[in-house]
Amino acid sequence: MQKQRNSFQLQTPSTIIMDTNNADDYSPIGSPSSPKLNNYRKVSILPLVFLIFYEVSGGPFGVEDSVNAAGPLLAILGFFIFPLVWSIPEALITAELGTMFPENGGYVVWVSSALGPFWGFQQGWMKWLSGVIDNALYPVLFLDYLKPAIPSLEDGFIRMVAVLVLTVMLTLLNYRGLTIVGWAAILLGVISLLPFLIMGVIAFPKLEPSRWLVVDFSKVNWTLYLNTLFWNLNYWDSISTLAGEVENPGKTLPKSLFYALILTVFSYLIPLLVGTGALPLDQDRWTDGYFSEIAKVLGGVWLMYWVQAASAVSNMGMFIAEMSSDSFQLLGMAERGMLPKFFSKRSRYGTPSIGILFSASGVVLLSWMSFQEIVAAENFLYCFGMIMEFVAFIKLRIDYPGATRPYKVPLGTGGAVVMCVLPGLLLLVVLVIAPLKVMAVSAAAIVVGLVMYPSLQYAERKNWLRFSKNSEHVDLHSSLTSV
Repeated sequence: MQKQRNSFQLQTPSTIIMDTNNADDYSPIGSPSSPKLNNYRKVSILPLVFLIFYEVSGGPFGVEDSVNAAGPLLAILGFFIFPLVWSIPEALITAELGTMFPENGGYVVWVSSALGPFWGFQQGWMKWLSGVIDNALYPVLFLDYLKPAIPSLEDGFIRMVAVLVLTVMLTLLNYRGLTIVGWAAILLGVISLLPFLIMGVIAFPKLEPSRWLVVDFSKVNWTLYLNTLFWNLNYWDSISTLAGEVENPGKTLPKSLFYALILTVFSYLIPLLVGTGALPLDQDRWTDGYFSEIAKVLGGVWLMYWVQAASAVSNMGMFIAEMSSDSFQLLGMAERGMLPKFFSKRSRYGTPSIGILFSASGVVLLSWMSFQEIVAAENFLYCFGMIMEFVAFIKLRIDYPGATRPYKVPLGTGGAVVMCVLPGLLLLVVLVIAPLKVMAVSAAAIVVGLVMYPSLQYAERKNWLRFSKNSEHVDLHSSLTSV
């Protein structure tokens, strides 16, 4: 018999909280997976590295605007320094909380455990919505790269059909299993990154380091510069929604985040160093797609076509990674009793079939829309979600110093607060500089989430929808409030 959400019995607090005077003595929080789920193949470290890589990056496509906005020196320094300020703190928090709660749902579970299910649901709604909006871009961008070769993809009925067919094909790949998605990400990653290694080899004798030092502070477009860095170095927390599908998450997740961070930073720096050091600077030409022109100058037409193909392939990798994260998040929320029971249904391949269907439907719906303001709204929602994650990280450190943390950021509570200060200030800057129209669209999305949570509770009380909760998942927030 399924246990209803309101009758879910918690483990006693003594099984969750140890003597707070000795935080090194950990006790188990809960089981990461049930015996039934162990029948499905888990994701190992190499596929997980590339899934994280595609959640965050996908390659250097899109970093060109950093040179256009600020010149070579600041662009290169930005991709050295910004990971220290933003990416590393976000990855460290993901490693600690993802191993503390090795279950699907990720950041939804963190916020719910620290702040309660209401805020956990809001976190889930904002993150899922921003993820679906983000994913709707990739089929469109993929076709944009093919337009020079196939002009009929420019617009009209053929383009609409192509978007739909591509979305269905990639969605079916997600349906067939997360392990397949992981190995597909490896293949796509090799195809996407290899031409830039070849560019580096060809360009090495032509590099002039003095070209890397060019900067004109009076002409820097700081808004474009910061937005480019932020867009290309965030979303490290997205992999947390798959924690329940990871093989030995306590060790695999932190290592994968570390290797993916190195891969991501070098995938940006090598093309930037090559492009700015091997050719004379023409700053106005550094816009989306300029790397293919650099490839043509350095290696010829064949290398240009490879880079263009790599750009298109990269969008496929980002789509399947994002789809996996979005769909497993919905499954994790259903297992926590936040969404109706049918969201927890798995296919025979172990994938969340209803979550995939809902996420794919959102992608198809949004694929016909204009994305300029909506993408900015996505960043706005993302910032709200990250602020709640930082709060949850610190609050869980304070409330549960002795809870199980297979990986723990090597800082005390005070150090953890300090680590979150600079990223928190960056989030506030992004929120403040957003246009009023973006704020209005984001506010409307937030209101929908605020209304949706009590509406689902009402539907449960009326027995219109069935909810259930996995008895192996411990509700830390309720255990604390009941003590």
